[in-house]
Amino acid sequence: MTKKVFVSGCYDMLHSGHVAFFEEAAGYGDLYVGIGSDKTIYELKARKTINSDAERLYMVKSLKSVKDAWINSGSGLIDFLDELKTLKPDIFFVNADGHTAAKEALCKELGIEYVVSQRIPHGNLPTRSTTALRKECRIPYRIDLAGGWLDQPYVSKYASGAVITICIEPDYEFNDRSGMSTSSRKKAIELWQTDIPDGDKEKLAKTLFCFENPPGTKYVSGSQDSLGITMPGLNRFSYDGDYWPVAMESNCNDDLLQWIEDRIWMIPLYPRIDSYDVLANTCINEDGAVALSKAAENCWNALLTKNAELTGKAMIDSFNAQIKMFPDMVNNDIMSQIEVFKPDVLGWKVSGAGGGGYLIFFSEKPLKNAIQIRIRRN
Repeated sequence: MTKKVFVSGCYDMLHSGHVAFFEEAAGYGDLYVGIGSDKTIYELKARKTINSDAERLYMVKSLKSVKDAWINSGSGLIDFLDELKTLKPDIFFVNADGHTAAKEALCKELGIEYVVSQRIPHGNLPTRSTTALRKECRIPYRIDLAGGWLDQPYVSKYASGAVITICIEPDYEFNDRSGMSTSSRKKAIELWQTDIPDGDKEKLAKTLFCFENPPGTKYVSGSQDSLGITMPGLNRFSYDGDYWPVAMESNCNDDLLQWIEDRIWMIPLYPRIDSYDVLANTCINEDGAVALSKAAENCWNALLTKNAELTGKAMIDSFNAQIKMFPDMVNNDIMSQIEVFKPDVLGWKVSGAGGGGYLIFFSEKPLKNAIQIRIRRN
């Protein structure tokens, strides 16, 4: 008997990448497609789809590689649970950027084979993504590798220190509230529409910071967000009890950035709960701030010398200092996933406190089902 293969996703602005994905999945058997509803996509991505779920369903069902398709009835990243139990597929097929430990665990529980796509374009066609086709796609994201929280005065007042960031090209549509400066990126899109303008990047970052945090703002976003997406390459922003850094240093050496790119691996996390508050149960003090500051400085020096082991250690030290002061950054699920990868990696951090973002690993060995990033150059 022909095997039943199930895939699930948004499939907005249908393009050759989607078609190649469906064709690859259909190579395993009869293909069934679950499509995220407009409501679900808005909740996950904080934006409306270009095409409605009715339009997306019509287009997907018209493809010759698709046996049948429908709109998933649930919500969240596992919006297909009822359909999965009804269909009882032999294989659940996902893209690397759609892979989560929760999906893999669900398949194991239900006895379904879990297969991750290699994202191979058809023939000589270029690799496509919906993000790359969207008008605002050139606005970057950012990852902080160490020192995160020192851009908040209530932390750096205890000890001055730096936040180390890299500016990330938008090759993927990273989840909303994923700790990759998504809120600042939305404001940047409001200001500049398609990309960071030419000109003095620090002045542009200050404009974005003020736009995002007008007078009276209750919770001020740290300036590493606006600076991190505005300034390309690898950056060090040094803080001393204020919202704006007292010093900045950038490095756009291509060899160094390529070395970092080759060692960053990202694993998506399950979304955090709606009532989540990262500032609950905090224990912010001098010891924690000093440890965080030292870890960031060590990370910067290790990166500049391309010392992989010391970079990984500094990332772990930064992570430990963060969760000691902000224990609700992590939960049992996040810590259990770190334990799975710990033997194979040099360092780690969490992007998106409490879930909703990514585990970011530093490893000289490829990690299965992980995605990689490109750092924006000058």
